[in-house]
Amino acid sequence: MILLGSSSPSTPAIIAPRPRRLRHRTTTPSLPHSRSPHRHLVLASSSPAPTPRPLARAHRPGAVATAAEMVFSVTKKETKPYEGQKPGTSGLRKKVTVFQQPHYLANFVQSTFNALPADQVKGATIVVSGDGRYFSKDAVQIIAKMAAANGVRRVWVGQDSLLSTPAVSAIIRERISADGAKATGAFILTASHNPGGPTEDFGIKYNMGNGGPAPESVTDKIFSNTKTITEYLIAEDLPNVDISVIGVTSFTGPEGPFDVDVFDSATDYIKLMKTIFDFESIKKLLASPKFSFCFDGLHGVAGAYAKRMFVDELGASESSLLNCVPKEDFGGGHPDPNLTYAKELVDRMGLGKTSNVEPPEFGAAADGDADRNMVLGKR
Repeated sequence: MILLGSSSPSTPAIIAPRPRRLRHRTTTPSLPHSRSPHRHLVLASSSPAPTPRPLARAHRPGAVATAAEMVFSVTKKETKPYEGQKPGTSGLRKKVTVFQQPHYLANFVQSTFNALPADQVKGATIVVSGDGRYFSKDAVQIIAKMAAANGVRRVWVGQDSLLSTPAVSAIIRERISADGAKATGAFILTASHNPGGPTEDFGIKYNMGNGGPAPESVTDKIFSNTKTITEYLIAEDLPNVDISVIGVTSFTGPEGPFDVDVFDSATDYIKLMKTIFDFESIKKLLASPKFSFCFDGLHGVAGAYAKRMFVDELGASESSLLNCVPKEDFGGGHPDPNLTYAKELVDRMGLGKTSNVEPPEFGAAADGDADRNMVLGKR
């Protein structure tokens, strides 16, 4: 290791790997490498920032994207604590504009990494996704770069950053990588039923390896860390990954390989649902002329599953789905499944004041992150 001194204490240090050409790999991820001895410490340059590189993309669904320039360094960034970063059982929820403050999200993420046992960070696999609300896609890129800098081996991301809160739990517990690794936890990006948009709410919480929320012992440690944090680690030169494309994008850093694996949001979750519910019986029910139903996704993450689940798997008509295209602002609505905010479903079910059509037998709506539902019968 080469140490270069600096007369400026505020100059961030960068830990960089010795550049090397990456070889094309198959779709099967390699086993984690040991720490590379070929690295050195350099100082941040004062030269102008380079022109932003295009998004890093996997070559094709399921492929591994590799390129000579996909080598990253690690930067220690100086920061100061923000007040009030205390996560509850629902995580940390603030206005988007609060999260957009310099270092605000990074402080919380680093405080979380610092609160976890080392083996749940170094060489680990973590999930990063949420309900798709405004600022989620930016947050995914920031967290991925910080995960790489903190020695995480791989990050799993639902396509377009979409995973319902129950699906995240399922992914943590059930998904296994090609080399046998399972996730040790997840950053879930959601503010539940709160509205979304540039002036609305954003949230982040951490779930543990059992799929459940971080216990108070961990959230207390996270909060304590947020009050004393002075620096965080980030791979600033790691290019943004195109999370709209399914596949694995690979990089190399000071501690070895790092992958961002973008996967289909619905496949693993539907597989688990088939072990819990009798799909064949439900399919027969939906095919009966005596039964009809309606589902309202309220433009939340449930829409990422609705067509695949109800239409493709269970044979329902697409006309039975309302507001099932996920939107960053939930279509300007409030993704809270109640009689006030799920008005379109309420009217469809014949519960509105002016409804005069024959309603479905069964109706349901889900909140923004699809962990809470309203179920209705017809009038």
